[in-house]
Amino acid sequence: MSAMFLLQFAVVLLCILIGARIGGIGLGVMGGVGLAILSFGFGLKPAGLPIDVMLMIMAVVSAAAAMQAAGGLDYMIKIATNILRRNPKYITFIAPAVTWTFTVLAGTGHVAYSVLPVIAEVSRHNGIRPERPLSMAVIASQFAIVASPIAAAVVAVVAYLEPQGITLGSVLGVTIPATILGLFCACLIVNKLGKELKDDPHYQRLLQDPEYVKLNHAVTNPETIEIKSTAKTSVGLFLFGALLVVVMGAMPSLRPVFDGKPMGMAHTIEIVMLSVSALIILTCKPNGNEITQGSVFHAGMRAVIAIFGIAWLGDTLMQGHMTEVKGMVQGLVEAAPWAFAFALFVLSVLVNSQGATVATLFPIAVALGIPAPILIGVFVAVNGYFFIPNYGPIIASIDFDSTGTTKIGKYIFNHSFMLPGLLSMVFCLGFGLLFSSILL
Repeated sequence: MSAMFLLQFAVVLLCILIGARIGGIGLGVMGGVGLAILSFGFGLKPAGLPIDVMLMIMAVVSAAAAMQAAGGLDYMIKIATNILRRNPKYITFIAPAVTWTFTVLAGTGHVAYSVLPVIAEVSRHNGIRPERPLSMAVIASQFAIVASPIAAAVVAVVAYLEPQGITLGSVLGVTIPATILGLFCACLIVNKLGKELKDDPHYQRLLQDPEYVKLNHAVTNPETIEIKSTAKTSVGLFLFGALLVVVMGAMPSLRPVFDGKPMGMAHTIEIVMLSVSALIILTCKPNGNEITQGSVFHAGMRAVIAIFGIAWLGDTLMQGHMTEVKGMVQGLVEAAPWAFAFALFVLSVLVNSQGATVATLFPIAVALGIPAPILIGVFVAVNGYFFIPNYGPIIASIDFDSTGTTKIGKYIFNHSFMLPGLLSMVFCLGFGLLFSSILL
């Protein structure tokens, strides 16, 4: 790897570090500083803007913020309080189960955006450290890609291994149970990590700030929450929108066809959630100012700005060195075929795409004669997104967590998603290799 790449990579990490320290929109604006250095200083061409990611967040946030203003979020929190009162730790298991299911059915991890603000608010109002369910929910939404029959990465793996008698059922027969059991084992450990909110000094300091309490509706007793008459309607419409996104992802035939292909999921999510927002506003008639002044809207807009800067910065670095990065990882696989899982992980970290990782490395693995059961067993290693905290749902969940427990650490890599991600990876790889050895 060249010294120039390492130097530019250090610039990216420094911008993330400073942005995390600034807080608020700091990540986004420091991404702009990094882009200025890379483009004006080093001459790298800026990559394409992450437009669809930002627009998907804005569409989901508009619906969630309208639901909050109509009282829907308070209603969901009250219901969750009654469910969780007996055993509050369940949300750390329920949240990733929901995002895993959404991704498997929709074929994209971005559907997690619709539930992240709900997970954050339900956790906080029940005194549960939001970092736990949020981190596992985001990790689960990534890992579920390898268990989705309609995900591009899965389709590509089947295509490469079909000459060896591998079918879609062969792949899913390994990846579905492996990811379910692996994520469950990770949840058991993550559920014990960090201090409870009542013992967290940072959060307790926040509660002393009247402005914070006013903005975030920090109530100590959820029973005191007053439910608006429009709350149930707003929740029903919001959940209908989320379900519609999942169904359309699972059944592409329901989407309009343009140029011979169904409309992409990015546009589908944006159109559906914007329409849901309009329906909530038209039927529930929430106060317009409350929509834009609520905690969900503020957190969502911070996430959009953060992704605008940081994701654009990371993509610019990788696009500028794509040939070098691919050559390095290909060389590793050719020199040590047993390191294929590590190569998948490294390349996915750098290119932020499971599909691109599969397209780059699986042909090499097939040519080297690596057995299909091993390739399928380590397939889950394409989910290295979490290693560098510049992936959309990661940034969004950090901003949705108003308690500050979900964060980028002092040294960048000690962020809230590192340990949950590594634990999930180890467990899922173990189960993947086990099931592939038994079933294939």
